[in-house]
Amino acid sequence: MTSGAATDTRLDLPPLQLGAITVKTPVVLAPMAGITNTAFRRLCREYGGGLYVSEMVTSRALVERNPESLRIISHDADEAVRSVQLYGVDPVTVGAAIRILVEEDRADHIDLNFGCPVPKVTRKGGGAALPWKLDLFTGIVQTAVREASRGGIPLTIKMRKGIDENHLTFREAGKIARDSGVAAVALHGRTASQFYSGTADWNAIAELREALPDIPVLGNGDIWSAEDAIRMVRQTGVDGVVIGRGCQGRPWLFGDLMNAFEGDSTRHQPGLGQVAETVYRHAELLVDTFGNEMMALRDIRKHMAWYFKGYVVGGELRAKLAAVPTLEVLRELLAGLDAESPYPGSDAEGPRGRAGSPKKTSLPQDWLNSRALNDAQQADISAAEVDVSGG
Repeated sequence: MTSGAATDTRLDLPPLQLGAITVKTPVVLAPMAGITNTAFRRLCREYGGGLYVSEMVTSRALVERNPESLRIISHDADEAVRSVQLYGVDPVTVGAAIRILVEEDRADHIDLNFGCPVPKVTRKGGGAALPWKLDLFTGIVQTAVREASRGGIPLTIKMRKGIDENHLTFREAGKIARDSGVAAVALHGRTASQFYSGTADWNAIAELREALPDIPVLGNGDIWSAEDAIRMVRQTGVDGVVIGRGCQGRPWLFGDLMNAFEGDSTRHQPGLGQVAETVYRHAELLVDTFGNEMMALRDIRKHMAWYFKGYVVGGELRAKLAAVPTLEVLRELLAGLDAESPYPGSDAEGPRGRAGSPKKTSLPQDWLNSRALNDAQQADISAAEVDVSGG
C-alpha cells in the first residue's frame, strides 16, 4: 500500500500546543458537515496523529438539546482529544452552548467557525460575513473564551480571509482573537465569495503568521498531499496545517503527513482492492455511528466518487455504488472490482470535492456600510443560526 519514492523533504515542526493539550503531530482534520463523524475520524486516526474535529454543530441546536446535535458532539471512548466545532452568531447563545460542553464534560477542545460561505448563512450575517462586524465578532470570541476557560478548555477559531478581496477581515479578526485569549487561529486562504474555487492565498496565511507571533497560526487550503503541506509550512511559517477536502476518500493522507513529519518518504498508494476494503470498513463504522444500516449506507454514497477517483471502475458500477442500499449489496458490488488493479498515480490525487464558483456574497441590507451592527441588524442576527456546513 506504500511507496518509498525518494524525497529530501520533511515537515520539521514542533508539537502544537493548545492550552494544556499537546498535539504531537500538528495536523488538524477540518470539521466537515456530513463527513467528519466518528466513523471517518476513526479511519483517519488509524493512519496518523493529529487533532480530529467533529462536524460543526450550531450553538442554538446544542442549547435546545437537539438529538442530532448531541450525536454530532459524541466521541469514541479512545479519542484522546474530544474536539467540537461550534457555529453561532449570538454571544449569549454561544456562551450557553459552551457552558453545556464544559459543565457536562463533553469536550476537551472547542473551535468556533467563522468561515462558512454558504449564502443562506452569510445573507443573515453569519459565517464568513460575521467578522466584518467587529463588535459582534469581539463579543462572541470574548464570551466563548471566558466560558471555555472555566473548564480549562482551549478555544480556537477558524476563519476565511474575508467577504471578498475588497472587504478583508482576517487581519483585524486575528488580532481580536489573539487579544481575547484564543489558543490558536486557523485561516482558510480564500474569501467567502470564492467559495472553494480558484487557488488558496497562502501569502495571506503567511501575513497572519507574521502578525501574530505569540499564538499558533494554522494554514488551510489546497493541501492535497504531504508535499503540499511541506510547501505551505515552508512558504508561510505556520505552526500546523488544517486538512479539509484533501482527505475525502483518502483517510491515508494523515499517514502520509505523519511520515512527512518523521522524515519518512513513504506514501500510501493503495491498489483498488485495498480501497475497496477501506470503503467497506467505512460503511461498517457508519453503521456503528448511526445505529441504522439504511442511514449508514445512505451516508457512504457521497464518498464513492472520492474513494474511486482515478481508478478503473466502470460507469455502471459507479452508479450502483452511488446508490448502494445495504452492506450485503455493497459487499457484492465491491467484489466485482479488479482487486489487483494498481494505484493509478496522479489520476487519484489532487483536488477533490465540490469547488463551487466565485459569486458575490449574499449579505444583509447595508451590511458593508459600517464595521458595527446597527439596530436592525442586531435584531435580525439571531436568524443566521441555522444548521449548515461550515468551511
